[in-house]
Amino acid sequence: MHFPDSKLPQVGTTIFSVMSQLANDAGAINLSQGFPDFDGPEYLRKRVAHYIENGANQYAPMTGIPALRTAIADKVERIYGRVTCAESEVTVTSGATEALFAAIAAVVQAGDEVIVFDPAYDSYEPAIQLNGGKAIHLALNPPTFSIDWNALKAAINQRTRMIVINSPHNPTGAVLSADDLEQLAEIVRDTDILILSDEVYEHISFDGLPHQSVLRHPELSARSFVVSSFGKTYHTTGWKVGYCIAPAVLSTELCKVHQYLTFSTVTPVQLALADMMNEMPEHYEELPAFYQQKRDLFCQLMEGSRFSCVKTSGTYFQLMDYSAISDLPDTEFCRWLIEEAGVAAIPISVFSEAPMETRLVRFCFAKGDDTLRAAAEKLCKI
Repeated sequence: MHFPDSKLPQVGTTIFSVMSQLANDAGAINLSQGFPDFDGPEYLRKRVAHYIENGANQYAPMTGIPALRTAIADKVERIYGRVTCAESEVTVTSGATEALFAAIAAVVQAGDEVIVFDPAYDSYEPAIQLNGGKAIHLALNPPTFSIDWNALKAAINQRTRMIVINSPHNPTGAVLSADDLEQLAEIVRDTDILILSDEVYEHISFDGLPHQSVLRHPELSARSFVVSSFGKTYHTTGWKVGYCIAPAVLSTELCKVHQYLTFSTVTPVQLALADMMNEMPEHYEELPAFYQQKRDLFCQLMEGSRFSCVKTSGTYFQLMDYSAISDLPDTEFCRWLIEEAGVAAIPISVFSEAPMETRLVRFCFAKGDDTLRAAAEKLCKI
């Protein structure tokens, strides 16, 4: 029997799964894949249990539980100043990755080009490719990993359907400024180019930097899909609940895809999240300080190592330069690190189409303080 050719011939197991498995096999401390090693808020977990025990175990509405969509819209208006229609502009999805895929599938057609900035989160290109589009890779400028706006202007043509941005940025931790959004708006003005804004770390930015959501910018929000993640905000990545905010006409197209991907998202968790947002908004308000303490602790502990870093501005990832330790390419270095030091990290070259000259790896500091201390102790011995 002849099986059809692969639609994604260059795609294998994700680097996150690979490194986590290697860490597990070696008994290493896993600072690679981006998940906390602590639980979400007790109140939230109890509300999920409450709804499970009280019969909320059937399908939710396709676009999401009304109470949760209303809570999302209220939050967006309160912190970003954008009046959002909960009924026509908010879609609850089974994780942010589903929202990203649905947004791309909703509007990208055969022959369209979608601009992504390297290093880029690894789900973007497969979604573009599966929907007949072509990813156009533009490199961010190290060491700040800022966008080269002139390069973006030069890359735009009649086939450009969408630009994907990500702030706070995974894997580098860079954040976009209000001026960045103005420059983006100027570039896409008088075009039909759409924006997909990956903002899953919207509540994790540091040193007093406010998150510059596309939702703050009326001109951009009118042409944008904005994606966020409850898993990142509430330390519950395994629940896989996210959402997308977009103008009604774009949300309609996204829902046409969403309904045939997952149709709806787990009911008791949605109800519990609505309660959490309404009763404890201080959780996401306090999240920057919570994770900044972990960032600062990890960086302080690593001062005694041969790694060097510039503190990340957002996300719960910290890049470390290992050029004083090894000349190995970053993927080989990460394998060596697991075997020799007993700590797992992620190589950032896997997020880029073109080879990267830097010697950088990504550590996740969304861990308990004891885990961070134990990992840093091992890394400082290298």
